[in-house]
Amino acid sequence: MSATDALLARVRACRLCEPELPLGARPVLQLHPDARILIAGQAPGRKVHETGVPFDDPSGARLREWLGIERERFYDPRTVALLPMGFCYPGTGKNGDLPPRPECAATWRQPLLDHLPRLELTLVLGQYAQAWHLDGRRESVTVRVRNWRRHWPSVVPLPHPSPRNNRWLAQNPWFESELLPALRMRVREIVNGCAAIG
Repeated sequence: MSATDALLARVRACRLCEPELPLGARPVLQLHPDARILIAGQAPGRKVHETGVPFDDPSGARLREWLGIERERFYDPRTVALLPMGFCYPGTGKNGDLPPRPECAATWRQPLLDHLPRLELTLVLGQYAQAWHLDGRRESVTVRVRNWRRHWPSVVPLPHPSPRNNRWLAQNPWFESELLPALRMRVREIVNGCAAIG
């Protein structure tokens, strides 16, 4: 068993937050040391908790559309690593899903990132992932995403692709007209590079 496989087995067996989780622990993630793209999300929703497949929901369909990437390539761990800030469904509050449990990132995030030496692009979805992965500026998601060129081409902040953000997308048409075409081109370059190697 490789060191990465051993770490993944430990993460998938984690029960650190189980007493706080309404549906119990079921860590959901995807990782391989050859991955070139990291998608740093928030936490699995209820449907993903049930299937055990990251982004197996309307948010995932929208995210794949944003990236211009087919489902098969998206779920190839040698291309895409999927590491939410919390690996288990945190439950629902009055305004949607609760924030990711903080114990998860504190315990597992850096050890897992250390197993991703070949990353070329990190996509940082939503406020919790952005707070961890980006500089310490206290900025809104809108400000961070609007300033996407600040981190280009290795890191791209994105809003969460949830249908709950339809209003945000309507209010920020520059996201679709400016950022997404550049992002799709960047993803295409990386995916084509992976295909040429593999």
